[in-house]
Amino acid sequence: KLEPIQQADFEAIYEAMKGRPVTIRLLDPPLHEFVPTDPKDIEELAKEMGLTVEHLNQVISSLHEFNPMMGHRGCRLAVSYPEIARMQTTAVINAAIAVTKRGKYVIEPQIMIPLVGEVKELKFVKDIVVETADKIIKESGVDLKYEVGTMIEIPRAALLADEIATEAEFFSFGTNDLTQMTFGYSRDDVAKFLPIYLEKGILKYDPFQIIDVNGVGQLVREAVFKGRSVKPQLKCGICGEHGGEPTSVEFCHYAGLNYVSCSPFRVPIARLAAAQATIKQR
Repeated sequence: KLEPIQQADFEAIYEAMKGRPVTIRLLDPPLHEFVPTDPKDIEELAKEMGLTVEHLNQVISSLHEFNPMMGHRGCRLAVSYPEIARMQTTAVINAAIAVTKRGKYVIEPQIMIPLVGEVKELKFVKDIVVETADKIIKESGVDLKYEVGTMIEIPRAALLADEIATEAEFFSFGTNDLTQMTFGYSRDDVAKFLPIYLEKGILKYDPFQIIDVNGVGQLVREAVFKGRSVKPQLKCGICGEHGGEPTSVEFCHYAGLNYVSCSPFRVPIARLAAAQATIKQR
């Protein structure tokens, strides 16, 4: 049911981007976000699916996690349910083919696999993506290229980036999650104590707003170096709110990243910061 909805969204994105690069991250949210919590909604869903309310409640209960942000999400969803990755890849590629057939130019879509911490899980999901995409492209007769890369959000992935790079065509550092896992701070709960840390000088700034150059930054630099030791032309960038913060953008420039990604309203700030970083280096 999601596939046609996703394909329509992707077609609109390709159209709007007018031949510019498009990177699409595979589904990442925890499973419990997809199920209802209101008893009336649960009753309606059970009726629609031909299940008893009791059985559906058991399923919903089984999807609950104590720490969903570090739980069953990202590439782990595709490992458990390969049909999710297959469905999204189908939507991504069919959308690109449809727009191309309408006479519009689509530069090779970049499919991004999130929350990877082990090269074998990246390969598992990548194999599904490649098998699905190649079959669709062959049957369509359209000459479409695509890339498969990964997000570096887990410290282990940063430390083993040379292994990860054997299967990835690009890296995108998810600095929100990377900061969360490096500090051991929950983004949802940090507001309870972070103001005290800032007031007492334990931290100089909120690491979710300004990138932690000494800790998180070290992981980013290490991953870039190790990744490019395997693939010298490996494209590297970051996504998350750090991509629109000037000092973080300057760090990204010195770390050798190719691009930053940020919210639309931060784009002018990011462009200016990137230009200033380039001038400083000269």
